[in-house]
Formats: sequence, C-alpha cells, structure tokens
Amino acid sequence: SSRAIRSHLRQRKIRAVIPQPADQAANRKRRGRLGGRPPAFDRNAYKQRNTVERCINKLKQWRGLATRYDKTATIYLAGLHLAAIFIWSAR
Repeated sequence: SSRAIRSHLRQRKIRAVIPQPADQAANRKRRGRLGGRPPAFDRNAYKQRNTVERCINKLKQWRGLATRYDKTATIYLAGLHLAAIFIWSAR
C-alpha cells in the first residue's frame, strides 16, 4: 500500500483496493499539506476482493488444483468444479 505501489498501479490503470495502514496515515497526517490526500478506499470492493482471495486459498488446498497435475484443461476444469462443489457443500 506504499506510494510507489499505488503509483505503479495508477500507471497501469489498475484501481487499488488496499486500505491505508494506520502508520502510513499517521505519517501522512504528520506531514500536513505535504502529505497529500488520503488514497481512495472502497469498502465494498475490498470485501469482494477478500472473498475471492479466500475462495482461491480454499481451492489451493486441493493438491491437484494447486500443482496442476492434470494434463488437459478439461480434466483440470472438472477437478475445479468438484472442489467447488465440495467447498460449497461443506458450508
């Protein structure tokens, strides 16, 4: 969430969905006008990003999906569907 990372994302036209840590906010406020404006933070987009990341981490627990043992894309996709069904049914 540093300035360098945020500027890199802006150059690539990617909207950052990273909250500003408390220490960075304190440093920015301490600098006064030179600290600049606080970066935009969309709480709903951050929640959705978090949900997607958690889902990907659950899918990575399936060794066949994480290591991509399957030779063909169709078999890999079938394994992905099976893992998703098991994860969904365990809720």
